[in-house]
Amino acid sequence: MTTTTRKSAYRQGIIDSSPFILVIIPFATLFGVLATEAGLNVLETMVFSIVVIAGAAQFTALQLMQENTPTVIVLISALAVNVRMAMYSASLTPYIGAAPLWQRALCAYVTVDQSYVVGVSKFEREPDMTVPERVAYFMGAVTPIVPLWYVFTLVGALVGTRVPESWALDFAIPIAFLAMIAPMFRTAAHVVAALTAVVVALLAAGVPYSLGLIIAGIAGMIAGAQTELWFERKGAPK
Repeated sequence: MTTTTRKSAYRQGIIDSSPFILVIIPFATLFGVLATEAGLNVLETMVFSIVVIAGAAQFTALQLMQENTPTVIVLISALAVNVRMAMYSASLTPYIGAAPLWQRALCAYVTVDQSYVVGVSKFEREPDMTVPERVAYFMGAVTPIVPLWYVFTLVGALVGTRVPESWALDFAIPIAFLAMIAPMFRTAAHVVAALTAVVVALLAAGVPYSLGLIIAGIAGMIAGAQTELWFERKGAPK
């Protein structure tokens, strides 16, 4: 394993994740704006982004805070939204689990939706990559994402309510997640899980404290798992 090979993997990670820059900038800016609207000051907003570094969970917590939701519900909801990170970690372990502890800790911290999607897709396509190459690629994949999340969270917090509503920065949230999940729809189980989650989320939109999203996520996972089992019992291709 040469330094050149690791540098090449790192550069490729940057290239492969760079399209997400288009949505990370408005996504992070919107969080900064909404955080100040929710009553957080600039320092509190930045600490929130640096410590939690999970956009969906951060937006969930902000929305509930604005609704004067009990703190325990805010924490439970944010943790529930972030359960996916535990699944991401389990999925990444076969690929980078043999890396040194400090590298695994760093990868764990910067594991976000974008780095996971780009990383796992690459590792599945190229199973012969070495562990150092995978770590280098993964760190390259977060290089255009994490620093911009910090910088534009700060921009949003400083600008605050001066951002015109006509800018409609909230478009970045659905686009970001659509860009990530669309390439992952490789089997019927994936499609069933997504459709189930969407339908249940719409039906449960009136559930207090936005808990309908958690219900929808659980329903989607159950539907996807059951679809997998059905195909396995039938012996049919998935």
